[in-house]
Amino acid sequence: MTGSAAALAVLALIAAPAGAQQPPVFPVGLDLVNVTVTVRDARGGLVGDLAEKDFELLEDGRPQRIQLFAPASSPEERAELALNLGMLFDTSESMHNALKLSQQSAIRFLDAIPRARDLVLVFFDRDIRLSRYSSENQQGIFERILETKGMGETALLDAITVYISRVADTPGRKVLVLYTDGDDTTSRMPPQEVMRLVRSTEVTIYPVAFVGDQSPNSAAALRARALLHGLADATGGRVFEPGASKDLAAIYQSILDELGSQYVLGYVSDNLRRDGKFRTITVRLKPTGLKVRHRPGYHGPQDPTPPTSRQAAKK
Repeated sequence: MTGSAAALAVLALIAAPAGAQQPPVFPVGLDLVNVTVTVRDARGGLVGDLAEKDFELLEDGRPQRIQLFAPASSPEERAELALNLGMLFDTSESMHNALKLSQQSAIRFLDAIPRARDLVLVFFDRDIRLSRYSSENQQGIFERILETKGMGETALLDAITVYISRVADTPGRKVLVLYTDGDDTTSRMPPQEVMRLVRSTEVTIYPVAFVGDQSPNSAAALRARALLHGLADATGGRVFEPGASKDLAAIYQSILDELGSQYVLGYVSDNLRRDGKFRTITVRLKPTGLKVRHRPGYHGPQDPTPPTSRQAAKK
């Protein structure tokens, strides 16, 4: 799915003056719809040895022809499986007490994961600082993470938007690991529009949720957890909640294990309408006793809204 138009629209929204903010439009052009699927057995173990014939794929209840099948365990070099990794790193004041644990988690994960073809590192508080690294140029990342200090407000939703704008048209599996407490105090992007944008791209989000300065049962903390779980559910990812350093190894190993056993299914939708409506994706397995996890759907393509006669007259 091509997301360049959507990315440019939301990026322009963030860059615009506060008084000029308008509801964004996401005219996404759709070709191949890719779905990353995780399969587990009844005991929760990962299943990575299925074949294309074991899968059935439906959109809004209608069977679709699988035109791409790529198990992540395949030894072949496949462009659709090349890993494009994003790491969003919350450096706001609310993460002050959890910052050291967050840094340890990020470094251990990077140290364990095979080098990504493309790595996007985003530090965000009130400001958003993005660095992009190729597989040959990923030096100095650990030092940069360790040098980070916590300060200022939190533009979490804006940071997610900026990240997606950079990777929307990048081929391969897009995986975003988000280190944050989920609190957002200053973003200009509304949550519902960020969720729409997330559903219009093919990124899988794994929030690593830390306890920030709020009381765990406060309204702000509950909203933060709901946001992080919403992002994970909408993209087929999972939320992890480390309580101490001893929890980190199991968390990044869980993510690595999933990445190594997932499947990528691709199809061209039989729905030719360009109405921007949400389309439900369902993946069924012919073998019994297995459970699947994947993004629940996506927003279809949408043509730009034609200008009104008054707008046309102004031009």
